[in-house]
Amino acid sequence: MPHVVDGPPAVSVARHPAPRRPGSPAWVVAVGMPTVLVGLHGLLYGRWIVDDAAITFAYARSVATGAGPVLQPGAEAVEGYSNPAWLALLVGGRWLGLFDRGAWLGVPDYVAFPKLLALVLVAGTFACFFAVASVLSRRPVLVTVLAGAATAAVPSFVIWTMSGLENSLLAVAATGLAAVLVRAAVADRLLATSTALWCGLLAALAALTRPDGLIYVGAFGLAALLLARRADLPRAVRATAVSLAACAVPVGVHLGWRILTFGEYLPNTAVAKAQGLPGPAELARPAELVGYVVWPAAVLTVVCVGAALVSPWAARRGLVALLVPLALAVAAFGILQPDWMGQLRFATPVWPLGALVGVVAAERAAPQLTHRGRAVGSALAAAAAVLSGVVFADAARDFREEPTAPLCLVAQNTGRAVNGYARLIDASGGSLLAPDMGGAALISDLRLVDLIGLVDSRIARYWAAGDMEGLRDHVFELTRPTFVTSNTAWSAETGLTADPRLAADYVEITTSTAGVTDWVRRDALPPGGLDRLRVFAAGTMGPADVESRRSPRASCGDRLVPSAG
Repeated sequence: MPHVVDGPPAVSVARHPAPRRPGSPAWVVAVGMPTVLVGLHGLLYGRWIVDDAAITFAYARSVATGAGPVLQPGAEAVEGYSNPAWLALLVGGRWLGLFDRGAWLGVPDYVAFPKLLALVLVAGTFACFFAVASVLSRRPVLVTVLAGAATAAVPSFVIWTMSGLENSLLAVAATGLAAVLVRAAVADRLLATSTALWCGLLAALAALTRPDGLIYVGAFGLAALLLARRADLPRAVRATAVSLAACAVPVGVHLGWRILTFGEYLPNTAVAKAQGLPGPAELARPAELVGYVVWPAAVLTVVCVGAALVSPWAARRGLVALLVPLALAVAAFGILQPDWMGQLRFATPVWPLGALVGVVAAERAAPQLTHRGRAVGSALAAAAAVLSGVVFADAARDFREEPTAPLCLVAQNTGRAVNGYARLIDASGGSLLAPDMGGAALISDLRLVDLIGLVDSRIARYWAAGDMEGLRDHVFELTRPTFVTSNTAWSAETGLTADPRLAADYVEITTSTAGVTDWVRRDALPPGGLDRLRVFAAGTMGPADVESRRSPRASCGDRLVPSAG
């Protein structure tokens, strides 16, 4: 396609209305309406925060209070988080007294702050929608509201942006990158240095938000490859180098700090998960995205995109540019290993980019149809929306009834319960081996040992090597935790409960109705200690566990701190 760089906008572009000023009422309505819809949808999941988010909360507390990048004060420095940019926002919130300090009008700030911060970032995502729609559509408000409403209807998007995790920051980084590319492509400034710099910096933000965000460093180069004419290739190469350098500097600085601080090239979470190169199964994973939105909606979107691309219109180059970050988001989802948490946690950027592409393309494709064709197309779109809506409603209802790994459930069972055990047998200086670290890290009096290895570099290496025998040797011969908590799934995965050393060295305290079992070391028990632990578990912790499971969307106190705090 022809391309002119650094020149005045092409005459044909003038047929589009001038972009609305950010402060105009139209901009406020366009961004505000879908943001409100996301907030209302998020209310379905109450005060739920996923336990993995609390791992980052614990690191934020340690960093903000001067203990360093550790899970608990005095623990080994291990990069047990994979979201340094999100961590930095939480640290800033604590320094400002907004996070990990108490409650906001009765809502604990470990719930209120990350959710409201996420909502602000979601609004930023929809502001990027408006920036794109202003140059690709004659109806930017309508396009932004429709694409935003479609995004707000996707449970996967709302659940994970409101989970306490970094998903909302990754979403705004990806859509911000898309907005820069689209506006530059339409204005014929794609190869401008400022465009390359902004794309590189936004790719760096994505990479520092999640490891897979590094894939967006390729967005500028791919867009230049698709849109630059052959005579502009030398400039495209230089601009791509600028974009790569803009990304490499902040990412490289963080990498250098990681090596100096932790002695590792990768975050410990990546080591523990042993993320490898994608195989045939991973390459087929994008089909899960189609299944989630239901295939009629996906097919209609593809048809509209195809019709828009073959149609001669002034801003077609912008649609091509918009497809680049969407393709990278889909590729990132396919590369990553399946996630046990459900609801397609790693697909967050796909939903806003996909919705924006679909609405922009549909608006462009509609005028090419006859009146009858538009009626048929509208009927098909309505039917697809109804089908997707039914599936979304089921997904939202199921998650509302049984949300993934609630922080407060872990804080209760791995935190308060084991703290109580330790007090009863005077083992407050002991340790706890458990598979869930978030809520426990915020509240435990004990030294924590992560069975999954996310915050334990030694155990992470056993997981990376698939050496469960070595992991058990490490646990039973070297770590020798005072208490052990595990559930059926992780016990089967590690072989922990089948190891004869567990029966020889430990005695069971209790097993909950959910299959979570607590053990204590025999040599840590004083006379009569086991009876006291079992009475406490049955009379106090058992009912508390039942109540926590009955209210999985509730919070659990204004502050989550160790007993001494």
